[in-house]
Amino acid sequence: MSKTPMVLSAWQRLSKLPLGPRLFTRMICMKAPYFGSISPLITELAFGHCVASVKKHRAVTNHLGTVHAIAMCNLAEVAGGIMTEASVPPDTHRWIPKGMTVSYLKKAGTDVRAVAHFPTPPVFGDEGFELPTAVTIYDTAGEAVFEAEIRMWVSPKPAKR
Repeated sequence: MSKTPMVLSAWQRLSKLPLGPRLFTRMICMKAPYFGSISPLITELAFGHCVASVKKHRAVTNHLGTVHAIAMCNLAEVAGGIMTEASVPPDTHRWIPKGMTVSYLKKAGTDVRAVAHFPTPPVFGDEGFELPTAVTIYDTAGEAVFEAEIRMWVSPKPAKR
């Protein structure tokens, strides 16, 4: 039986505290510093599910005053990556993003919220496989403004010598 991924254990402990989600997100941004460039906040995390948000502020806007495309790509990678980290068995498997396809559906003129999930539940076996991860980003009206499919490569960890 696989143990609970460390990131999921940390979320389960910290998310119960008053500032726990902020502390958890800060820890994630320390581990992956580029994520901090958009000041995300992870608000939900479970096997196969993650929600993260970004407040609209100057650092994430473009010349039109909307949330810029690369900020939304970064938010999609935050949500999809943390969800994958929380879902892949840490004692037997590893993962890495292999590619991302995105669609910009409409201008994001408000704060945004990313919801990540696996379209098909993963089965972890003895062979490496591509795991599609779906991320949709919504504005504060609940309208989808961005969609991404991140292709994660999941493979067994090499045997220890």
